[in-house]
Amino acid sequence: MAIKIYIDQGHNPESPNSGAEWYGVREQDVTYAVGVELARLLRENGAFEVRLSRPTPTTQLGTSNATSLSARTNAANSFGADLFLSLHTNASLDTSAVGSEALVYEIPSTAAEIGRTILASLTEETGLRNRGVIARPGLYVLRRTDMPAVLLELGFLSNPSEGAYLASDPAAFARGIYLGLVSYYGV
Repeated sequence: MAIKIYIDQGHNPESPNSGAEWYGVREQDVTYAVGVELARLLRENGAFEVRLSRPTPTTQLGTSNATSLSARTNAANSFGADLFLSLHTNASLDTSAVGSEALVYEIPSTAAEIGRTILASLTEETGLRNRGVIARPGLYVLRRTDMPAVLLELGFLSNPSEGAYLASDPAAFARGIYLGLVSYYGV
């Protein structure tokens, strides 16, 4: 039986619910590219069944922030996913902030263990700082899913070098996540 992964490429290509933008790099473009490459890797493995929230670069979910978020969690719940994985990029007014982090509903949890495993592989693959797993029970996509949910902040768009890395090599981030999933699930 395949392990079902729902990959939510955070944000819409346009408002509502579009993402951050720094130095001409848009969060929604980075998360789309990482998600498509991650889906390709998972499908090639054969142990996974994958759905993407945004199968095309122009896929728009919902007509407001609220309906965009509910469309993502409802699709994952209907799919019967074993894992909801939401891809995002971070931003800070402190442009020296760096690193990847995983947000989960609560610690300890299955989601926190998956997040830790993904972060270890992501750090090994990209060289970015591992900022750890953080509980964020208020986040809609973490509290409205019926399965373990991990929201990955891949890196900081607001950091000029990290933002450029995210934009220029989404495959490195996809490989890091993929290797973490393979490690966690033992496939």
